[in-house]
Amino acid sequence: MLITKLKNKEELLASFEKKPFIIKCFGCKEVYFPEDKIEELLKENESKITGVARLDYLCREEFSKLYLAKYGQQIKNSGVVIVFSCGVGVQVIAKLCPEKEVLAGCDTYYLDGFQGLSVQDLNCEQCGECYLNYTGGICPITACSKGLLNGQCGGAKNGKCEVNVEMDCGWELIYKKLKGLKLENVTKQSKVLIRNYKRILDELGYNKDHIKEE
Repeated sequence: MLITKLKNKEELLASFEKKPFIIKCFGCKEVYFPEDKIEELLKENESKITGVARLDYLCREEFSKLYLAKYGQQIKNSGVVIVFSCGVGVQVIAKLCPEKEVLAGCDTYYLDGFQGLSVQDLNCEQCGECYLNYTGGICPITACSKGLLNGQCGGAKNGKCEVNVEMDCGWELIYKKLKGLKLENVTKQSKVLIRNYKRILDELGYNKDHIKEE
């Protein structure tokens, strides 16, 4: 089960100034989307949007590729693409639009414990603090076998992970993607260096007194 929520409104409004193309996904019944809030946000910023596509099962890469072909010109004319979906959908669109900055419109709520297996190449760990907007739409948690948030470990060789030689180094992929978008300096921002665990604790209903008691 995935539960999503809108990202910080100030962050979203800044993205709407870039003349975005919007992609919404509501196909998977295992994922909860705040559809009413998304529609309200889009209506408030309708004049800034270059186009909107509503897809079912955005995580199906071949289907999404064919479906998005009809929106090719609108996507090309946009400044960015904002995807309202779980993290998998954002990663799929980022892969299909390599020359376009793809941003996540949603965060997930943090879910602990084993959540099942995915048959797909891409995955969302429901970490509660999505970094896809800072890493070119490539997840540093799932694309890196060590889940590093602050860049490459230094153990990769020929672009392959030292833990799994058949796996591409996630941070090399991230850097190449950002460099292609001329956004490589974004990795120097402190936002990607430290995970804010307080945000997760707040969502779980913990406070300082509760933690002391435990």
